[in-house]
Amino acid sequence: MPGRIRITRRTAAFAAALAATLLAAAPVPAAADGSGGVALRLEAPATYLAYNADEGAGAKNDDFPVPVAVLPSDGGPARDVKVVVDTSGLTGIGRAVKGGYGNCTGDGPVFTCAYGDVQNGDGEANAPFTLHGVDGVRPGDSGTVTYTATAENASPVTGTTRMTVGGPTLHTPEAEKAVKGLEPGKPAPLTPRFANHSRFTTEDGVALHITARDGLRLTSHPRNCSFDSTSTSAWCTFPTKAGPGSAYRLTSPISYTSAPGKLTGTLSYNWSSDPRKPGNFDDLTTRGTDAPLTLTRTATPRGLTTVSTDVQVETTVQADYEPVTSPVRGRVGDTVKVRLGVRDHGPGRPADTETPGGFEVVPPEGTTVTSIPYVFENDGSDWACKRPEQPGGAFVCDIGQVSFLDARHEDGTTTIDFRIRIDRQVPGAHGTIRTHNPYDRTPGNDTAAIPLDASPAPLYRSPALWAAGAGGAATVVILTALYRRRRQRA
Repeated sequence: MPGRIRITRRTAAFAAALAATLLAAAPVPAAADGSGGVALRLEAPATYLAYNADEGAGAKNDDFPVPVAVLPSDGGPARDVKVVVDTSGLTGIGRAVKGGYGNCTGDGPVFTCAYGDVQNGDGEANAPFTLHGVDGVRPGDSGTVTYTATAENASPVTGTTRMTVGGPTLHTPEAEKAVKGLEPGKPAPLTPRFANHSRFTTEDGVALHITARDGLRLTSHPRNCSFDSTSTSAWCTFPTKAGPGSAYRLTSPISYTSAPGKLTGTLSYNWSSDPRKPGNFDDLTTRGTDAPLTLTRTATPRGLTTVSTDVQVETTVQADYEPVTSPVRGRVGDTVKVRLGVRDHGPGRPADTETPGGFEVVPPEGTTVTSIPYVFENDGSDWACKRPEQPGGAFVCDIGQVSFLDARHEDGTTTIDFRIRIDRQVPGAHGTIRTHNPYDRTPGNDTAAIPLDASPAPLYRSPALWAAGAGGAATVVILTALYRRRRQRA
């Protein structure tokens, strides 16, 4: 369960971020900057979509927020702030049970949320109850929630929210076929679909919401759609009354494209039986100028069973990895550092949400990898890569792991030091390093050698020398003992 939501003066769009289903914001009085008294303000929505009519008793909504803020003033914090929420007005459309994030009490229909002292200019919010639906409701049925905020040193303030049962749920495809080979800058089509599996008709029409993420943007701008300034979100409305058991798709597609250098992106869409733009979509202010989108009725296909559909898009951009390699150079018995890794020649760079791949290392014959050290959050570890299960296997290095956070650089190079012990000379021996990632379409430069350049061990490391030395020492001891014995006899 999420923690309490804290309001600060830095949170410019607080009410919009609290719930994606807000329909309109309550009027807000002007802040009393510089005034001496402490004043409270409620910021809950004036209207709220409770659930869809076809959900009935299966509906569950625990996202209704009741934020209370302390207006900026010279009066200090508001002391012992409480919000009392009365849900008795929801009889017939829902059943409220205890919710909140641990500081709300009550079993219904009245709930009390205690916030303690709240700093001047800040605020608190909570979802005081969980609303369960009831059977037999119809679209448009509604009820009222009332609430009162109090503090020891401030006058109480009250507010109300009208909760309405929405129209039918409109279902989208369980999965859309992934798009491969999108050329950045070149438009591609998207044809969203929906089905109405309920017993209700969309009396007020329908709406389509499309979101383009990770470098994608919408390129067609129909007149019945509103867009944000970046053309990454659109709200399109249609007068169509979709009856029970009906299905529709766009008559002509809406188009999108990718920004340069992007490897992948995601399109998401969902349909609503309420064409009114939600209150948290206030940034969709640009009206399209192209020919309007229309809907065409289709046979109800299988697979339209979810409420939101994602389309995964992969572009023609690649991330061309090449190994960064170095010889294992030293004397027999030495443990040396060898820097190994990958260099991304681009033009793409895998984002945090994309698989970055990595590299695999097979060390040269005659050597042993003793550690691949790294540091994460001031703690050191000896193994940044997964060790092979069998001798002679590959060390597998996933550069998306935390062990490589400090090894990745802005120029696309990711390297780390392998500590390798040279056990013996093996003429012509070399290991291999192989890079990989899902977006590398130039395989010719994915593999490189790791040469072994081993010199003989210094004489002081020679086993024969140590054996000879040990033998000589023993001879000296014996001769000395014999000499002493002879002197004793004499």
